[in-house]
Amino acid sequence: MPERREHREHSSLEQVLQTIKSEHVRFINLEFTDMVGVAKCVTIPAEQFENCVHHGKWFDGSALENIARVAESDMYLYPDLATFALLPNELRPSTSASHTTRAGSQQPHERELIARVICDVREPDGERFEGDPRAALLRAINEAKAMGFTYRVAPELEFFLLRMKDQQPETLHDDPGSYFDLSTNFAVNIRSEMVQALQNMGIKIEGSHHEVAAGQHEIDFEIGDALRIADSLMTAKYIIKAIAAQHQLYATFLPKPFYGTNGSGLHIHQQLITIENGKNAFVNETGEYGLSEVGRGFIAGQLAHARSMCAVLAPLVNSYKRLVRGYEAPVLVNWGRVNRQALIRVPRPGTNSQRSMRIELRCTDPSCNPHLALAIMLRAGLDGIQRHLTLPPAMDENIFLQDENERLRPRARLLPATLGEALDGLREDALIRDVLGDTIYEGFIDAKSIEWTEYRQQVHTWEIERYLPIF
Repeated sequence: MPERREHREHSSLEQVLQTIKSEHVRFINLEFTDMVGVAKCVTIPAEQFENCVHHGKWFDGSALENIARVAESDMYLYPDLATFALLPNELRPSTSASHTTRAGSQQPHERELIARVICDVREPDGERFEGDPRAALLRAINEAKAMGFTYRVAPELEFFLLRMKDQQPETLHDDPGSYFDLSTNFAVNIRSEMVQALQNMGIKIEGSHHEVAAGQHEIDFEIGDALRIADSLMTAKYIIKAIAAQHQLYATFLPKPFYGTNGSGLHIHQQLITIENGKNAFVNETGEYGLSEVGRGFIAGQLAHARSMCAVLAPLVNSYKRLVRGYEAPVLVNWGRVNRQALIRVPRPGTNSQRSMRIELRCTDPSCNPHLALAIMLRAGLDGIQRHLTLPPAMDENIFLQDENERLRPRARLLPATLGEALDGLREDALIRDVLGDTIYEGFIDAKSIEWTEYRQQVHTWEIERYLPIF
């Protein structure tokens, strides 16, 4: 079994350079994220790293769709030293199949030591590039700090393991477990490998388990600083896919890969911590649901902006195949405690309410850009606090009422039913545009509008099967 190296926390260039030297790191991946949440990378030799920290690494921003116009093509990557980590041994390329020693014996291949560091995108004058999703989240975090809060989140990342046959996905029928099932099959071991790899990179995992559908799994992150969690989610999606591929499987974060079964969400638990005293700002043990006025305002703000946030939180045409009734996914703009279809849920806190009180948003899915998702979630919640928005009553009962004509009608506003509706909502919300900034906002609207138009103009298999025999 390959040697495992423990992750080291880094806070200075000197410490990072020492790790590069002591671990014999040969290459370093400079990672960043584009507007739609796709991980990008420039790889440099390790000896170039110190110069990169001081002066940045140039790249052609115009070559990346939606990140910069041609006139703004010169961009620089600046490493965030706190994110420096060695890639797990299993994911490093081997230098050769074997090599021969002077004595003539064959030695097993060695693996190239590769590290990764997450970067900020800056312009030639050193200013943060407005089109960098990480910059958008940092702006929101600074807004919270100005109000006296830090923002902490704990995501639940769901995904499917599939087999590909003739380029078509197949459900893992030999991984038939259901929600929280105790199992000893091969998929459990694969999931454990994924968790171990993430932990080796310094990502703190709270737990993992099987989800409702065959081949569906979940990895839960320990609550932490929003920027670090967003970075960790991008890393996790890469690591999960890479380890699945080693087992001839395909890991997908598509929200709804199969009709008639549960989709994959990215439920996000949230806290505001008061900087002055370190206490959970959502807690009032004598208040209804244990919520403080800050907590109630935060929920009200996210409810007020829910329909416009959806385009970023659930950004695919496919996302809205998940947000339908019957699969424990939210369809209404509402909140509650025991209602598993609520958009926002306030789980019952444990004995230590300061630690355990959280607000869970449930419409987000794992196809989103986590930096943009957390940025708009935070600013929407802060908007509710600043404007003292009134929180509507909780809905812990049936979310649909039956009218006199025996039809079901919703008891609250509906979430968007399509990506097109979600984009309409986004266009109407000045706050969300401000959070994203003009560069990201305009690029996102353009890219997703094209995506929606292309989908609407396609003729789908369902249409042929349903209508061709009739018309």
